[in-house]
Amino acid sequence: MKHLFLSFCLMLASLCACSAQTSGPSAASDFDLSEVVYTKADSALVCKLLRMDAGANDVLFFARQFLGLPYVAYTLEVADPEKLVVNLHGLDCTTYVETVLALTLTYREGSDRFSDYCRNLERIRYRGGVRDGYLSRLHYFAWWMHDNVDKGIVSEVKDRKHWDAPLTVNDYYMTKNWQQYRMLKAHPEWVPEITRMEKAANGRDGYYLPEKYLNLTKKDLGVIKDGDVIGIVTTKAGLDYSHLGFAVWGKDGKLHLLNASSLYKKVVEDSNTLYKYLGERKTSIGIRLLRLN
Repeated sequence: MKHLFLSFCLMLASLCACSAQTSGPSAASDFDLSEVVYTKADSALVCKLLRMDAGANDVLFFARQFLGLPYVAYTLEVADPEKLVVNLHGLDCTTYVETVLALTLTYREGSDRFSDYCRNLERIRYRGGVRDGYLSRLHYFAWWMHDNVDKGIVSEVKDRKHWDAPLTVNDYYMTKNWQQYRMLKAHPEWVPEITRMEKAANGRDGYYLPEKYLNLTKKDLGVIKDGDVIGIVTTKAGLDYSHLGFAVWGKDGKLHLLNASSLYKKVVEDSNTLYKYLGERKTSIGIRLLRLN
């Protein structure tokens, strides 16, 4: 039903323009939309969602509005030079998380303006919140996590009892497989700088919650709240995290994952527990947890 709702909103976009540019914060906060790749349907849907009552858990509310939306990879690889890409008709796990968080931040500001949404999306997606070419995008989740913590957008969540596994980041996937990336293939001169950034960020990186604890109940893992961002730690060579999504406590009392799934080819609130999800993937060994401030 949510997917039908989204499709209906996209259809309506061809009939009316988004009027949200005239409400919300001062016009001085307008974002330069000439630097944004988007459709009228996307902007209309953003405005429509921002006018809804998100209730007590706004992150989870916005995350659930995209249930059933198709999983689409590489949607950001469309502009050279780099522009801000807004795509609400196809999401991967990272753009799904970014889209939901940007909607929530804009909603909390009391704005229904598409330009304010774009401003928040850029803050989240780029190093220091400033889009300065392809190299400024936060390509690895470890980079994304620390940069957004430093910007005060999110905070890491953990307890002293269960987050007991030390993590060492050793990212080199982009450098080793640079020809798989459209922009790096077009600009091989950027590869040395990617390599430098990888090496600068690698090393010991705190603690994660191991898979063995994910079968515990909400009572045991009460620090985890619905709508928290989950990053799944991986042992895949050259990568830090393999997947992102949102935490949801199910009626079974166990933790589940709300995510843009490449397996199901759409956004789903997985009926399988997160413990089972990791158990079926040998390279997935635990999670890090972030909460929108």
